[in-house]
Amino acid sequence: MSLTLIEDAAGDPRNAAFLCAACEFAYLPADEGAKSYRETLGLEATLYSTDNTQAYLAHNDDHVAVAFRGSESPTSIDGLKDWLLTNALNLLIQPQGELSTEFVAAGVGARWHQGFVSAITEIWPTLYPAVDAELKRKDRPLWVTGHSLGGALAALAAWLLKRKFLNVHQVVTFGAPMVGNKDVADAIGREFPGKIFRYVNSPDPVPLLPMMSLVSTEYLHCDKLVGLGDETGAANLLVYLKDAAGGVVEGVFSGDIQEKVWGALKGKLNAHFLTDYRALIAPQ
Repeated sequence: MSLTLIEDAAGDPRNAAFLCAACEFAYLPADEGAKSYRETLGLEATLYSTDNTQAYLAHNDDHVAVAFRGSESPTSIDGLKDWLLTNALNLLIQPQGELSTEFVAAGVGARWHQGFVSAITEIWPTLYPAVDAELKRKDRPLWVTGHSLGGALAALAAWLLKRKFLNVHQVVTFGAPMVGNKDVADAIGREFPGKIFRYVNSPDPVPLLPMMSLVSTEYLHCDKLVGLGDETGAANLLVYLKDAAGGVVEGVFSGDIQEKVWGALKGKLNAHFLTDYRALIAPQ
């Protein structure tokens, strides 16, 4: 499949394939990443990095794309246990601080994941002016994308860009975790009708996160889910996690059960790799 962006084709797998490659390149260091964006996607790209948050701003005469890096490694969620499991419930908050007004605009009951909010807040003072300047130079479709943690940051960035009156053309994520509660999911859905496409490989465990139990969660995804792979994969994944928890599904994870579930989640990370996503998207 040749890599290209189709402006007027919402949910087109060609867009997914292009942006999946953009997410892969987002894990590369600045010089290597810029070369890959240029040679493979025809985009000039600059890496923006602040503390633990990184994103590439890439553009050509026809498109602008922002691609968020998921973590230091595209094949690991080490270091995210507290965010995604151990302290998931306590991190669901009404944001305070520099960007709080923008997030509170989602509604009185909106609760966002504090870790993701902190991560986007770190990079926003440098990334947003660059995106704004690029669109002012020439108005083009703006695509926002990311894999894993980067997918969560893509959703938050799209929300913030819309609050700054920048038109986000589409948001496309791969294996992204949830970013907030139902009020947040509903607010994002209202602001971006028909513009969000969440690609999920069915046995990928990360889209189930943040998680506090196997039967209920305060977190919720926004539409639209684009499922990849065998439809039984998601059901089999839940059975696998239940077995890892020793059959205990009620209540909030704690102690040994939490450790067993985390170990089981990490054991299924092969389904989270972008190589899997790329292979599943390509034949469509």
